[in-house]
Amino acid sequence: MPSKRDLVLSLTDPSAPPAATPAAFFLHFDSRYHAGQPAVDKHLEFFRRTGMDLVKIQYEQTMPAAPPPERPADWANAPLFPESFFEAPVRVAEGLVQAAGDEALVIMTLYSPFMWAKRHGGAERLTQHLREDPAAVKQGLDIMTENVRTLVRACQRVGVDGFYASSQGGEAHRFGGTSIFSDYIKPTDLAVWDTLQASRFNILHVCDYEGAYDDLTPFLDYPGQVVNCSLHVGGRTLTPREAAALFKRPFMGGLERLGTLASGSPEAIRQAVRSVLAEAPERFMLGADCTVPGDTPWDNLKVAIDTAHQHRH
Repeated sequence: MPSKRDLVLSLTDPSAPPAATPAAFFLHFDSRYHAGQPAVDKHLEFFRRTGMDLVKIQYEQTMPAAPPPERPADWANAPLFPESFFEAPVRVAEGLVQAAGDEALVIMTLYSPFMWAKRHGGAERLTQHLREDPAAVKQGLDIMTENVRTLVRACQRVGVDGFYASSQGGEAHRFGGTSIFSDYIKPTDLAVWDTLQASRFNILHVCDYEGAYDDLTPFLDYPGQVVNCSLHVGGRTLTPREAAALFKRPFMGGLERLGTLASGSPEAIRQAVRSVLAEAPERFMLGADCTVPGDTPWDNLKVAIDTAHQHRH
């Protein structure tokens, strides 16, 4: 069996199938474990207890309180943060690179500029302002883009292997029937990806936590060595093999975060994993469609991961 690092990196080598199916799941820890050594220790405990094949750092830093933008023009005053603002999450990243970087890839969770803008102004206000005057809101999205890129560069300097880069804004309920996503949101995503390209292993996460997608076509030209998203798109359900073919790269996922994985018996979880693997391509990483609930038993995740490791094509 290769090392966890080599197993995951083998997904990017089309010359031979991976020696086993890698797997990883993610959840948010209690607020006691959001920063400092407690965060490092809890991530390590979760990584080792579940047997997952990479270390994904949960990004838990909050934005400082600030007056929300009342008009679209107010987005020009969105906060631009110095690198020192990101000291806490970067130190967690550095600690995990030092503690586990020899065992597995270490990747940082990255929220998109649109997702940062939601944190600053609220989802409803941001959506309304983008519909009213997207050119004005673009000034705030550009500021958030620079904030995200500052975090990326700082994490790259302490040795993270890559990023789990989330995108929102293209869900069917937000701007369907308009060009707002393609004209104003997607360019900020791609600007961040320009900075991510210096990293070795990045996962594109098309996040459906706040709504489903009618079409994944807008994301097909995003970079990333692996893609992770829900398989429920536009009223149909893709197989992992179809998703990999659509994006022309390895797919990560297959299990629903709120389904059997969260509350099923060990045997039910094994059966669910086997069903997913039967519809998966050779270069595939088992995971969930998004972050699993925080109260999901870690033993459930270990059962799923062990089942994936035992699978052979």
